[in-house]
Order: sequence, then structure tokens, then C-alpha cells
Amino acid sequence: MLNDLPFEAGVNYLIESFGILFPIFSGFWTSQNDKVMLYFDYMKIGIDARMFSDSFTGIGRYNFELTKRFFVSHIANCQLPIEWVMFMNEPEYSKFHFPSHVRKVLVNASHYSFAEQWKFWRILEKEKCDLIHFTHFNAPLLYKGKFITTIHDTTISFYPGKKMNSWWRKLAYNRVIHHAIDGAEKIITVSDNTNQDVLKLFQTPKKKIVTIWNGIGEEFTDFPEIEKESIRQKFNLGKEFLLYTGNWREHKNLPRLIEAFGLILKDSQKLSGPKHLKDLKLVITGKKDHYYPEVEQTVKKLCLEESVKFIGLVTKSDLVRLYAAATVFVFPSLYEGFGLPPLESMQAGTPVVASKISSIPEICGEAVEYFDPHDVSDMSHAIIRVLTQEKLRETLVQKGFERVQHFSWDRAAEETLKVYKGVLKGKIPF
Repeated sequence: MLNDLPFEAGVNYLIESFGILFPIFSGFWTSQNDKVMLYFDYMKIGIDARMFSDSFTGIGRYNFELTKRFFVSHIANCQLPIEWVMFMNEPEYSKFHFPSHVRKVLVNASHYSFAEQWKFWRILEKEKCDLIHFTHFNAPLLYKGKFITTIHDTTISFYPGKKMNSWWRKLAYNRVIHHAIDGAEKIITVSDNTNQDVLKLFQTPKKKIVTIWNGIGEEFTDFPEIEKESIRQKFNLGKEFLLYTGNWREHKNLPRLIEAFGLILKDSQKLSGPKHLKDLKLVITGKKDHYYPEVEQTVKKLCLEESVKFIGLVTKSDLVRLYAAATVFVFPSLYEGFGLPPLESMQAGTPVVASKISSIPEICGEAVEYFDPHDVSDMSHAIIRVLTQEKLRETLVQKGFERVQHFSWDRAAEETLKVYKGVLKGKIPF
């Protein structure tokens, strides 16, 4: 029977039929670009995809974009001996489906939980992957296998927030992140700024860390005026509005943004002020967070209830149109590991005003009007400049279109695969 099979299929037949172990010998010949190559190791690569989502932001999106490209790359198409394992939680485990060479494993262990430390660890031990990519730093403390981790930011080290006020939460965070950084073969950071933070905070060897920028979703684009007007009417926003998207945590600096907006409206009432801004709205998306009541309290204190619009969580379809319809996108954050929203706004053709702090200048370059996020007056003046100077707006939009060309999920996936190859010491011909 074996005589009738191609060599590769014959090897696979022997392995499946007689239990020959891949790690001992699984070599086979394959032709690639008219070159004969021999491979000796069957590789099993696991992805911690407990955060997995096709929504626009966050670690879930990072997992979605990278794995989508891993699984359709030339590696899979050439039928090389690689098995991908996706460790997932519900409901994403049931919602998402992958090609036949990708296997899903149900974990159902949330981050910072006992299940993560015990249940997930036992599952990992059972799977015996050659390499695990923990796409967040939450690796089980008992896991001693070969792994890499992605550090998206070190926000909690600088701005722990109100949820991290107990000693045991702080202890858990410090223990888990130190384990991930110390135990990882390689650490991926999504910006040079985060790279430097990891070096300083954890005294990590420089050669252990590599920076790989995120990409931007193709969904973000400009829209015809009729669609922009439709989204304005849907949320009753008026012709001109400032837009903020994201969560309400301390480092997002929303109270100062609201105060700066109040100053803009005050200036519009002066004789020499920009009167056309008196009907300006500030639109804030995101789920209301009871840990941060000061956001809504600031609105009430300044009597801005009619001008500040909290529109809650919005659909993906509405979000891309809000980006395009906004007059200016404002990003007042005190700390970011990367900061996708400004780039998404640029790709939608909307000028951006942002904090000159943390990773934001690295990511946004010269395509942004910057301000000091601790100075409410400086923030309001930067926003007014962009609102009132047409030439400046046009320049920022053009520079924004140029800037986003530097960010690609294809490139991010390719560079991440190179990290895998380096850790596996060339055993896989990526």
C-alpha cells in the first residue's frame, strides 16, 4: 500500500498507523521553489486565545488579526508538519471556526482566576506544545514549557485604577507579570515605549524583547456625506462634534477632556471667540463605569448635560461611521501601550488631537496636533486650533493618511512568525 502513496503521505500513514512519535523523527521531503528540503520535527504551536474577538480593539482583536494570517500563510498551504492549537473560552470557542489544520481546545478559565492557574495549566501540560504564545502576560505560574508573551502595556504599574486597590490583586498582578517576563523565551511589545517600560520596571535583558507594531483594520475608511449625516441624526449629534472612544479608566483622562471642552464652549461665547462652536458636542462612547463616577460628575458640575453625549457601546458599523463623521478625534490619555483609536481616525480621514505623552508620539508621528494632557487650557487651545484653522485640518488629514501606511497586520504577523522561528531555532521554515 505504501508504494502507492507519495513519500509525505506515506510518512503520515506510518505515524498515524503505528504511533511513530513526531518529536523523534518526522522528517519528510518536500519541494518548495524547486528546492528539496528535509524537516525533522513536528511542531505544535499553541495560542492563548482566551481573549479572541473580531471587534475593533483590544487583545481579542490582536489575536484575531494575527491568527487569521497565520492560518492562511504558506506554512499551512504547503502542508508542513505544524499543528496549531487555539486555547479558548466560551462563547468564542463555539462562535469561531478555523481551518482543518487548527484545533480548538476549550479552557473556560478567566484571567487572574484560580482556574487559570490550575485548570489551564493542566490543559497545557496535557497538550505538550512545543511553543505557546501567551498573547497577554497571564501565563499559569506552574507552566514551565517554552513560551513567548506579548506585553501590550504596563498601565497597571503606573495607573492601577480603583479595581486594583486590594493587596491580593496587586500581588497577583505582580506575580503573574514577573513570571511571564522572567519565564518567556522572548517578549513582544507593541511599541518601543512599552519596550522601554518593561526594561525599566522589570530589569529585563534588552535582547529578550522585540517591538512589533500593531496593524489597523481595513474597515476604517471615509464615508459619503449621506452616511455621515445619517449617523449624526441617529445619535442627535448636530453638524460638528468631538469624538472620544474607549473605556473610562483613570489613565484615559476623561474629566480633563470634559473640562477642556467646557473652556471651548466658554470661548465661543466671547466677542472675539469662535461663535460657530457654541453648538459643538462632545461625544463619548463606551460602557459607563461605576468605578469612575467622576466622568459624569464633571459633566454635571460644569452644566454640560446638553453638550456632552454619552452614547454607550456602539456597533462596529456605527463606530466606523462615527470616526468618519467626527469633526475632530480627541485622545487625552495619560498612558497608552500603543493607541489604536488615533490611527483608526486618521484612516477615516478625521484630524486628531492627542496627548504628547507615553507611546502616542511614537505611533502618531507628526500627523497629530499635540497637547499636554495634564494642562486643561493647553488641551482646549489645541482642539480650538484644529476646529478653526482649515489649513491645519487639511494638513493633519493628509499626514494621517500617510502615517497609517506604516502599520499593517500582515507585517505584524510576519514579524511574529519570525519570533516563533527564532525561539524554535529554525526548525520551522517560516
